[in-house]
Amino acid sequence: MQASDLLVRCLEVEGVDRVFGVPGEELEDILFSMRESTVEFVPVRHEQGAAFMADVHGRLTGEAGVCLSTLGPGATNLLTGVADAQLDKSPLVAITGQGGLERLHQESHQRLDVVDLFEPVTKWNTQITEPEIIHESVRKAFKLAEYEKPGATHMEFPEDVAAEDAEGRPIRPRERVRRPSPDQKAVERAASLLADADRPIVLAGNGGIRTRSSERLRSFVEETNIPVIGTYMGKGAVSDADDHSLFTLDSGDDDQAQTAIERADVVFAVGYDIAEHDPENWNPDLEKRIVHLDFEPAEVYEHYNPQAEVVSDVSAGLRAIQEYDEAIATDTDWYADLRESILDDVTRDPEDGEPFSVERTLPLLREAMDDSDVLLSDTGSHKMRIAQNYPTYEPNTCIISNGLATMGISVPGAVAADLAVDSNVVAATGDGGFLMNGAEIETATRLGCGFTILLFNDNDYGLISEKQEDHRSESTGTKLSNPDFTTFAESFGIEGYRPETWDELGETLETVVPNDEMALVEVPVE
Repeated sequence: MQASDLLVRCLEVEGVDRVFGVPGEELEDILFSMRESTVEFVPVRHEQGAAFMADVHGRLTGEAGVCLSTLGPGATNLLTGVADAQLDKSPLVAITGQGGLERLHQESHQRLDVVDLFEPVTKWNTQITEPEIIHESVRKAFKLAEYEKPGATHMEFPEDVAAEDAEGRPIRPRERVRRPSPDQKAVERAASLLADADRPIVLAGNGGIRTRSSERLRSFVEETNIPVIGTYMGKGAVSDADDHSLFTLDSGDDDQAQTAIERADVVFAVGYDIAEHDPENWNPDLEKRIVHLDFEPAEVYEHYNPQAEVVSDVSAGLRAIQEYDEAIATDTDWYADLRESILDDVTRDPEDGEPFSVERTLPLLREAMDDSDVLLSDTGSHKMRIAQNYPTYEPNTCIISNGLATMGISVPGAVAADLAVDSNVVAATGDGGFLMNGAEIETATRLGCGFTILLFNDNDYGLISEKQEDHRSESTGTKLSNPDFTTFAESFGIEGYRPETWDELGETLETVVPNDEMALVEVPVE
């Protein structure tokens, strides 16, 4: 067999069903090897879309998604999605083609040092220089991508190596490596701080979702009555239907969750990642006592300097703390009013004549979606509203990129989500992010996907305008013009809708979200 055959056999053994990518000359042997395998190559419209698909697949399943590009511009296009997976802690394996080894020592056509380019945005990456190392390289790439904390890995495969004869067998994955049990002294210190607190609060980060530890976290808060605030990527770790949930942490002056964390005397950070939310926003005066529970020690940061650090599996750490001191408990008096205020805001119906807005659309969307349905949010002003106002009831049912926070992720991400889960999928996006990767609608229809695109159109890079308005009372460089989005949708063979009233919008969402067909719903917002 060829070296490319061995590479693909290794992917089969890793359980890979699909590889997302854009074909290139240097990938010819890999593509033909995949044609003869159980691994489906899915050609997409842009390498960034391929990486986003792999990224979201990894985040939803816990198994590394795989993306493929050629050298040069293909690899640089792939880079943003790979970086997104790295900062969002999504397991991803990227494979890039390369010219023959005989020309890599000199300047040549499309030749870039891709391994060096990917170094800052991956956990590990390498160039495969000979067939004899393929099986070990593939196994290492998947093992490290999926090992806590997950992230991105990369392998470069020169075309002349891919064409060489190869021997060898794939290395079969074993049981995933597990973290050791939590240190008893750390557990004692953490439990003591929580037991002595008058107003403790749990800050649930993406570690609580990613490690599938939400069941243990839900049990913990039910037994202790400690309220929970989620980060953007921690939404659903504890159901927003639970009376302990104070929804999502933001940084606004009128944010009720921010008020709760200001009232708290101990913050129990569970799977919290400061790349997602700057602790200076909720601990500006360095007064908060912090208990850290995660797979890795806390980052060194003046505003996040925990009094106790429990480094272990998140679920095991929660169990150990609760069992060590069952007296950990609080009452609801200090936060019940905040939850009531949050619920009043997120469930308020629009008033007669009120213009369309993201906030008031979300209750209609929530009504049209089952608890297990998946909402993917693009990045933009709508992302903030979704984080704050969209009740989330199950883990991994509201997917927000908030590590790298990349525009353009929602449509390609919805392709991967629709292929990975049995539930209905909605991609929420703004007009700016949508047109960055809107061409992936063609990929979705070719694959037979059926999801809904909810497009909030303000003809603007709205989030940047908001920031500028806050700072300068005016904005510049943000205005856009757009195509007719319903016609755009129809040109791909999918239905396009532009409701004109709240009733029409609600009826449209109730119709299209449960449908197995692709649809785009445009909501003009101011």
